[in-house]
Amino acid sequence: ILQYAKVSVGIKDGAAAGKTAVQWFVRKIMELDAELAVIEEQINQKCQEIPHTGNILEISGIGENTLSGILAEMGDISRFDDVKEIQKLSGLGLVACSSGKHKGETKISHRGRKRLRYWLFQAAKSAVAHAEEFKELHVYYTTRADNPLKKMQSLIVIACKLLRIIYTILKKGTVYDPKKMLLDIRRPEKKEAIAA
Repeated sequence: ILQYAKVSVGIKDGAAAGKTAVQWFVRKIMELDAELAVIEEQINQKCQEIPHTGNILEISGIGENTLSGILAEMGDISRFDDVKEIQKLSGLGLVACSSGKHKGETKISHRGRKRLRYWLFQAAKSAVAHAEEFKELHVYYTTRADNPLKKMQSLIVIACKLLRIIYTILKKGTVYDPKKMLLDIRRPEKKEAIAA
C-alpha cells in the first residue's frame, strides 16, 4: 500500500507554479503588515494629541491600540453631557425584557456602535488580565454573596466602569487612582462597622 501511495497520491504537475504563488502571497502579507504598522503608528500619534490620554494609558492593560479604537468610535468627548450617553451609544445601556405582567431579565441593549462595544470589552478583558485592581473587582463581582454575576456579566460591568473612568479623565483631566476605583467594592466588614 505504501509503495502504491508513493506513486499515486499528490499532484506533481504545477508544483513550481504553486511555490511561486505561495511566495507571492507571503510577500503581499509582509507588505500589508508593514503598511498596517505605519497606519497604527499614525493613529497612536493622533491619539496622543488628545489631552489627558496619557492618564488613561496609566491603567494596566489599556494599550495605545485599544485606546485609539475607543476614542475613534466615541468621537469628540465634548459633545456628551453625561457618560450614560456614551454607554447608550455603545449598546451597553441596560434594557428590561418584559411585557405586561411578565417581568424578564435586564440585559444590555446591543444597539449603537458595535465597534465601540467591542473595544470596551477588549479593554475590560485586558484590564482584568493585567491590572490587580480590576482582577480584584472581577473576583468581587463573580463571588459576592448578594447577586453574584457570571464572568461575562462581570466583564460587561467592568467595561462600563472603564468607560466612566475614561470619560472622567478626558472631561476633568484627573489622574487615574486604582484605590479610588476599588471603593465600589462593598466589603462585609464595612457593613458591620456601619451597623455598629
